[in-house]
Amino acid sequence: MNVRLVKAPISIHFSEATVDEEIYLREYQQLSESDDDPINHWLKLARAKGDTADTDPVLLNLMVELYRKIDSLERFIKNEELKRLSLTNEAEIESIGFEHFKLSNDILKEGTSYYARVEMPVHPKRDVAIFFTAVDKSLAKITKIHDRDEKEWGAYLTARERVLIREARESKE
Repeated sequence: MNVRLVKAPISIHFSEATVDEEIYLREYQQLSESDDDPINHWLKLARAKGDTADTDPVLLNLMVELYRKIDSLERFIKNEELKRLSLTNEAEIESIGFEHFKLSNDILKEGTSYYARVEMPVHPKRDVAIFFTAVDKSLAKITKIHDRDEKEWGAYLTARERVLIREARESKE
C-alpha cells in the first residue's frame, strides 16, 4: 500500500474501540458539538439575524476566543474539569495524510479498530475525535471523522506541506 504522508508532530490518545464502543460514540458526538457552547450558539443566532454584518470577522473571532479563555480560566479556578474518557494509550503521530497517519512507535494491532482524540495544533486548539483501523503496527486509516474536523485535518496537512516545501527550498539556497 502506497500512502502519501507529510511529517506532522501531533499527540494522540487512543483505546481499542471494541472495549466500550457505545461510550466512545457518545464522546465522539459530544466533541463534534463542542462548537455549540453558549457563546457559539449566540454567535450563530447573531449571524443568522444579520447583527454581525458590520463587524470585522477577525476581531469577532478573537473576542469569542477571549471569552472561551475566560470561561476556561473560570472552570480552572472553580476546579471544574471537562469530563473526558480515560484512554489507555498515548503516542506521537509522526506523519499524516488525508485518510491515514503514522505513529512514531509500532504499538498498534493490525486490523484492530480504535477510538482516539487527536490534539490538533490549530487555532483555537481543540481535540478532534476519530475512529481508526490499524493497517499495520504504526500505520492507521481514519474510518470516522466529523466533516468540520476532516476539513481542519486537511487544512493542517496542506499547511504542513507548505512549510516543508519552503524549508526544502531554503536548504537548497
